[in-house]
Amino acid sequence: MDAIINWLSGLSGIAVYGVVAALVFAEDALFVGFVIPGETAVVLGGVLAGQGRLSVYWLALVAVLAAVAGDSVGYAIGRRIGPGVLGARPLRRRRERVERARELVRRWGPQAVLLGRFVAFLRALIPTLAGVSRMEYRRFLLFNVVGGVLWGVGYTLLGYFAGAAYRRVESAVGGVAAAVVAGAVVIALVVWRVRAHRKGTGRSPLR
Repeated sequence: MDAIINWLSGLSGIAVYGVVAALVFAEDALFVGFVIPGETAVVLGGVLAGQGRLSVYWLALVAVLAAVAGDSVGYAIGRRIGPGVLGARPLRRRRERVERARELVRRWGPQAVLLGRFVAFLRALIPTLAGVSRMEYRRFLLFNVVGGVLWGVGYTLLGYFAGAAYRRVESAVGGVAAAVVAGAVVIALVVWRVRAHRKGTGRSPLR
């Protein structure tokens, strides 16, 4: 994690915004989220913003726009290609979870777009399933935008406050103690992420 933050911090501000936007967009449009969840990129960007290296406002805007655009492209792919897109290699290995995600879309309709925004697997898949199911785009877009705003701003602020806390501790008691605090924050985020994943795969429709 520290290596990634150090690599990002070595880039220019515009480059960091570009990396975050690319990962968030690709997660929603191209199933990249199965490997690198976009929320990780947003949180790390927020950490840099909390350290004063980026603008938290611009980062949140970039995250929201990339999320909404990525979902819209995923929707367009599903609508244009149809059920055949579900034969893609990343999805063939997850057939049962895909079927449960399709049931979620059938049951909840456009609300599934909002709910799925906060679960990595669903976030990468539901926009495409919405297109495959021929969901009305106007309704899809409404829940896409609401979910994108809540998700993009929320994860940006999560990283921002973690980064700001690191900066305050570092100035008060030195780098060693700050590193300990930063490590605790990262561990807490990882534990939260694992629990959220287990909840999403154990008690959700993707069990």
